[in-house]
Amino acid sequence: MTPYDPSGNRAPGRRSKYRRARHPVSWPSVLLGLILGIGGGLVWAWMIDPRVEFNTEPWQLQAQDRANYIVGVALSYSYDGDLNRAIERLLALRSKGDPIQEVADTACQLATTGYVDSSSGLRAIRAMMTFYQLQGRASCADTLIPAVDQPTPMIEIEVGTPTPPPPATKTPTPESVMRPTSTPQPAPPPTTVARSSYTIAVIRTYCDSELSGLIEVRVQDSGGDGIPGQPIRVRWDNGENTFYSGLKSERGPDYADFQMEAGKNYTVEMPGQSDPTQTLEASPCTTNNGAAAITSYQIFFRPG
Repeated sequence: MTPYDPSGNRAPGRRSKYRRARHPVSWPSVLLGLILGIGGGLVWAWMIDPRVEFNTEPWQLQAQDRANYIVGVALSYSYDGDLNRAIERLLALRSKGDPIQEVADTACQLATTGYVDSSSGLRAIRAMMTFYQLQGRASCADTLIPAVDQPTPMIEIEVGTPTPPPPATKTPTPESVMRPTSTPQPAPPPTTVARSSYTIAVIRTYCDSELSGLIEVRVQDSGGDGIPGQPIRVRWDNGENTFYSGLKSERGPDYADFQMEAGKNYTVEMPGQSDPTQTLEASPCTTNNGAAAITSYQIFFRPG
């Protein structure tokens, strides 16, 4: 029986929602909040403000980046011939076995893939072959990749026996005596214009307190793919420094950088392969957050 209510209203039944015990937590709301929070965090981290990895040690690289690092070491050695520096860079990989044999094994692996389909990839593997062969190592790349380019075949052309001209007349005619002999002038050699292998495709400036005063260089082919092991030279008032692309594989096989000093002027070039840039000033700047920094530069070299 429903209890009597003096106000004329009936009391709610036992099964009414007003008599149910309320839970302190709404689990559907908690689950929805977690989904929205995780989704929003992923969108922010991947699209709006992605974090760039810096200062990764060579031994921390993944397999593909590790191979690119080894390619960069071999190409760098092909330019400067500094064996001690190359060995130190390979030791930074912390190989379980012989670091030079790892170069040979990596060359073997790359030689069996489409890496050799491009001229830059073929040149990189040959640089690796030269490096480990000089140290007494071997790999399957020795049989898969020829050591040098095949010579251009020679074409032989059979020429008939020339007929000698008739002997000159000893008695000159009056006309030949009176007419002066003119000496033909040689044609001037054609003018050739030297063309650089690479040109400066893009130069950008930015201001970042974490990357203050940094020159970031990327060497790419015409398709935008990175080329490791390319020499890059930076010059300033009283000095210069040469470094190579691809030795920071976590930033890509085309990447290299140089730290500037405030108040100095710099130029960047690929020695023997490009013209130098305009003067890059290490001038002070202010970030969007109001922090003080030094202007940084991004430079892209591509085939001319």
